[in-house]
Amino acid sequence: MLRVLRDFLDNDSLMLIVPRVVQVEFEKNRDRIAKTSARSLSGHFQQVREAINKVGGDEGEKKRLLAQLNDVNHKVPLIGGAAAATLDDIAKLFKRAGVVEISDSAKMRAADRALLHLAPCHHENKNSIADAIVIETYRECVEAGVAGDRFAFVTHNKHDFSVLAGNHKLPHPDLAPMFTKIKSLYFVHLGDLLGRVAPNVTRQLLWEYTWEEEPRGLTEIQAEVERLTKQVWYNRHKSVDAEIKQGHHRIVTRQEWEEFQDPQGMTVDTVWRSAVAAAIRIERQLGRGNVGPWTDFEWGMITGKLSALRWALGDDWDMLDT
Repeated sequence: MLRVLRDFLDNDSLMLIVPRVVQVEFEKNRDRIAKTSARSLSGHFQQVREAINKVGGDEGEKKRLLAQLNDVNHKVPLIGGAAAATLDDIAKLFKRAGVVEISDSAKMRAADRALLHLAPCHHENKNSIADAIVIETYRECVEAGVAGDRFAFVTHNKHDFSVLAGNHKLPHPDLAPMFTKIKSLYFVHLGDLLGRVAPNVTRQLLWEYTWEEEPRGLTEIQAEVERLTKQVWYNRHKSVDAEIKQGHHRIVTRQEWEEFQDPQGMTVDTVWRSAVAAAIRIERQLGRGNVGPWTDFEWGMITGKLSALRWALGDDWDMLDT
């Protein structure tokens, strides 16, 4: 939705007005929100995991549930990254906005609302003076507008600004005189405002911006790492096999291997027999068409994929041990 708003700003379909108090509060809380967004999710998943382990029942079902939970938990950093990206988008929008300084008259009227318990200061034991300053600043912007100007107040804070019971898309009766059907509109969702300005364009842009590929789960990534690891190992095994047939590599007994000070170019016979058996298993598991031989380009793709996936799971780059 923020990307749609950005497009509207680019096309001069809208102009964003932000009271200074909103910008200040955003900057003050931005880092805290970014740090806690993913942390709270990780803590929640940990609690669920502990609960599943404590509950009795079918072990196979528990393993299946834990595997699914691990898949979701693996995406938590992506969720945290998305939250940080959203905060960055908001900061960029604020830089483009017309930031309105708070006037003394707006502060006075906000104080009156607090004293008279008028919305948004109508709840007991809650200090809503900042919200009152925001709405009074909006009032001044509307009053300063010229003929043809249209304004919209957009807030997700339905608790303080909307009617207490009924349609939350309507402003609280204490605030209703500030709004009309044409010049000054009230919205509790940014999407409703954008749809009001240009419904067809909004639908098209939302379709373009909301389509995205689902990130792979941990189980799927680990399975792919295992497959690529087997392909790399098999290729290395066949390289040694070719060297043996060419006489460049020797199969020796354990005793012979231990007698050489530098046993490079040698493999113990029992180890080689195990390797041959493992190669046969890999051929059966992956299929003969999926174990090579590879062109240089194909080999580069396989090792590159393995390195990238291992890096995503925490290894260093170019970690290709098999």
